[in-house]
Amino acid sequence: MLGLLAALGTSAAAGWQQALPAARVVGSGEFSWFGFKLYNARLWSPVTPLAADTPFALELTYRRSISRDDLVQASLDEIKRLSGPAVSAEQLSRWQAQMQQSFVDVQAGTVITGVFLPGQGAQFFVDQQLRHEVRDPAFARAFFDIWLDPRTRNPQLRRQLLGQAQP
Repeated sequence: MLGLLAALGTSAAAGWQQALPAARVVGSGEFSWFGFKLYNARLWSPVTPLAADTPFALELTYRRSISRDDLVQASLDEIKRLSGPAVSAEQLSRWQAQMQQSFVDVQAGTVITGVFLPGQGAQFFVDQQLRHEVRDPAFARAFFDIWLDPRTRNPQLRRQLLGQAQP
């Protein structure tokens, strides 16, 4: 029994790393908005440079309090901006519901890690605990494009995450 409890404890402690056991930091940077430092970001992957259909994890360590509703709305706004008419209102509504389940109200120090699983979807961990899994590859691509698409609002952070610039 003790061995089973130890194994379960190790598994729970592994968090998102269990999905990407060979992952290492590709790059990192900080996101600020109008001078306010919102979060530190790190991109993890077993493969560098990051290839198109490689699994990866995007870890965001928040520096201030932000409500779940604000996180969801900001994500939706960016997905709409990047996707345009390619994403229907119905699809956005489904994705909004998925993000409501995936995110939490954050405080300084809260860590949310999203894991991109090509062809499957995404997993979201809050402080190393699996919060929600979204089995929708289109959502996963659209969500992570917020940071990794060349048209991102913060091209400097994108370059840092991809290991192309110093933080």
